[in-house]
Amino acid sequence: MFGGADVVADCAAGVRDALDRVASEREQVLAKRRAVERFERRVRKLAAQSARPPAGTTRATACGAASVAAATRRDDAADEGRRRVRELFAETIRPHSVSDVSESEPLAVTIREEFGPEVATALSPDAGSRFTPAVKEAVVSAATERQRGLDGMCRALDGEERSLRAALAVLDECEDWVARADETPVSELGFDALRRRHETLAGHREACDRLVRERQRHLNGATHHTAAVEVDHRFLATYLYEDRATDCPVLAAATRVDDSCADCQRAVRDHLVRRV
Repeated sequence: MFGGADVVADCAAGVRDALDRVASEREQVLAKRRAVERFERRVRKLAAQSARPPAGTTRATACGAASVAAATRRDDAADEGRRRVRELFAETIRPHSVSDVSESEPLAVTIREEFGPEVATALSPDAGSRFTPAVKEAVVSAATERQRGLDGMCRALDGEERSLRAALAVLDECEDWVARADETPVSELGFDALRRRHETLAGHREACDRLVRERQRHLNGATHHTAAVEVDHRFLATYLYEDRATDCPVLAAATRVDDSCADCQRAVRDHLVRRV
């Protein structure tokens, strides 16, 4: 059938590659989710500090070099909670947040990307604030929300996997039929067999058309994380397959298979016309 079996097999392989990409991304997202959960659990165990500076700080800082040194030690102690949170972030989340932790992205930038500017500012060494209950609660809340976001990403990946598997079922069915049909050349078929082959090809083309519509419907949707945050399916597909031959593996496969079936139909019609 003019290489039809090879075309369908190649298209199915492209969708299987997309499935592998989804599985790999899910594994990374789940690993990151576990890291954020560990971070949150360990931050909850840290003791928060009073927002009020230690008694005598103002008087001590006015009494010479020794008092300045003592005040510096108190400042260091005040920063200890925030420093420990930064360390925990670097140990747990950062390795899953940057592609190469040996590169130069500052830790503060990574914290801002994961938790937002407010938390990043509160944890900055230059913030000049203590690790108060309010700061602790802000960090814990940001970590909790990040886990919810990663859960939403997993749900979006699950939806993408379902869409890909539905496409693969259509392609596999077509591939199996084409492989069997190729065992008997068109020139050896009688009129009725040619007509049935033409009808079967039409059925596969209709299946490809439905596949395109269903895939477009999926890509036009979104997986909702919260009322304000969602994972856009088209954006997700572009992100997942940006380094592949196409960022639309299902649509590209359905189009190629439909074109191949159309070529085969024309060849079958030629034989039918000659035998009328």
